[in-house]
Amino acid sequence: MSAEVQHAEPGMFQKYFWSTDHKMIAMQYLFTGMAMALLGGFFAYGFRMQQAFPNQNVPGLGLITPGKYNALVTMHGSIMIFWVAMPVLIAAFGNFLIPLMIGCDDMAFPRINRLSYQIFLLSALVLLSSFLVKGGPFGGAWTAYPPLSANGAYNLTPIGAVLWLVAVALEFVAFLLGGINFTVTTMNSRAPGMKMFDIPLLVWMIVLASVIFMASVGPLIAGAVMLLFDQTMSTGFYDPTRGGDPLLWQHLFWFFGHPEVYVVLLPAMGIVAEVIAVFARKKIFGYKTVLYTTWAVGFLSFVVWAHHQFVAGIDPRMANIFSVTTLLISVPITEMIFLYIATLYGGSVRLDTPMLWALGFVAEFMIGGVTGIFLGSSGTDIYLHDTYFVIAHFHYTFVPIAIISVFAGITFWYPKMFGRMLNETLGKIHFWGTVIPFNVIFIPLFITGTAGDQRRVYSYAQFAEESRPALQHLRTTSTIALLFMLAFQLVFLFNFFWSLRNGKRAGANPWRSSTLEWTVASPPPHGNFAELPTVYRGPYEYGTPGRADDYFPQDVPE
Repeated sequence: MSAEVQHAEPGMFQKYFWSTDHKMIAMQYLFTGMAMALLGGFFAYGFRMQQAFPNQNVPGLGLITPGKYNALVTMHGSIMIFWVAMPVLIAAFGNFLIPLMIGCDDMAFPRINRLSYQIFLLSALVLLSSFLVKGGPFGGAWTAYPPLSANGAYNLTPIGAVLWLVAVALEFVAFLLGGINFTVTTMNSRAPGMKMFDIPLLVWMIVLASVIFMASVGPLIAGAVMLLFDQTMSTGFYDPTRGGDPLLWQHLFWFFGHPEVYVVLLPAMGIVAEVIAVFARKKIFGYKTVLYTTWAVGFLSFVVWAHHQFVAGIDPRMANIFSVTTLLISVPITEMIFLYIATLYGGSVRLDTPMLWALGFVAEFMIGGVTGIFLGSSGTDIYLHDTYFVIAHFHYTFVPIAIISVFAGITFWYPKMFGRMLNETLGKIHFWGTVIPFNVIFIPLFITGTAGDQRRVYSYAQFAEESRPALQHLRTTSTIALLFMLAFQLVFLFNFFWSLRNGKRAGANPWRSSTLEWTVASPPPHGNFAELPTVYRGPYEYGTPGRADDYFPQDVPE
């Protein structure tokens, strides 16, 4: 039966506000994530200005007090991880692309899909409401370690901390529902002829990320319930004076928190794989090997969490074990990166804007990986723990994941999403205006961290004259670079919204790609396919001998 018969075109309210169409839900996630990213960037501007120009009024924020500083740091980290990276990388790209890439008309559970976004939006509103309550938003860091997050026994827990915890819990519910949908849809709704190894890597990686999330979040949900009880019912699960243990939260949090890094990393790696294959005009080198290494990453992500606790009193024998597993997980990730580099070798590489972002991801993420080796060694980590070296390392892994890969994905699939091409000149200005300041921000922080700058310090002006002023120029340089990086995001926003109306019309397949999403109109109609396609081959067939075109779409017969 044709998709037009199954899917009538919805009215305006049904289409934009109450839709079960996977593409509209993807747009809702995308635009919500973009709005939250603006907030997260603004908060970073606030606390970095305090580091560069301590105890002075910051335009738009006034005087940054210690409490306000802690709240800005906490909200920046929380928003960028939970309300930007996860909704955009997993929910937005997953919702838009999975049905199109596997050749079906919608998600397996469209109403659950709509509910997942509604719960996610509610979680964002609950988080932002904490700015309106007495005491302000939570300021105990995005990791929410007790006792800062749990003083219910002494009636000291601010309502902002409770709202933060409720918001995170709601967000987890939303992504549990989304993960179920992504997994079931991929396993049960593939087009005729699409075998397991015909599935594009991005789809595989979103599904595996969803499985990792669902498998790891349970202990943290239990821990969050206990933390909520400590906050509101005066229990003492994490209070040592009442028989509790604050380190219990660290174990529960990081058992989820470290797999969470790979929950957002894998979709980023999938985006980069799709872009590299198209702009190198080559089949992904070692497609099955990439999948095997992805499964290895998923397994190993569950046995590395305690490297966050090398200075928390962990038994040295256990520290040795977690040092080994932490270094071991870098092997499949490195293998994946080198397979991408092997794909580039000998290819007809075109440096369009999506490809620049994909190559930028590879380069910047490798810096994050190399610096992570220092922190994976328990002996070195004792010195570097909780310094700005950790901040720099984390951002060299997370900015490529949450920012650079997202820009690669948006610039690549923008023609399919909106039927228009982005402006290439503005795209390249935005790329260089983001990547260069990014390095200028965080390379100095490796230096200040190695020199002993501890994270979460409100003002280094309070320290003795001989200890910290010599590093102040590096803090100032980092902050000025951040201002440049934020300013260049205006170029992206202008390009994004200007191109919606004025961009060159894209056509169905402007990049000459072989995967199924490029076989339908741009933007895709309601129901996606007039007739469901039949798949005859894998997703990355480029340069096939005997063909006039250098790409071989999955749905074209031999």
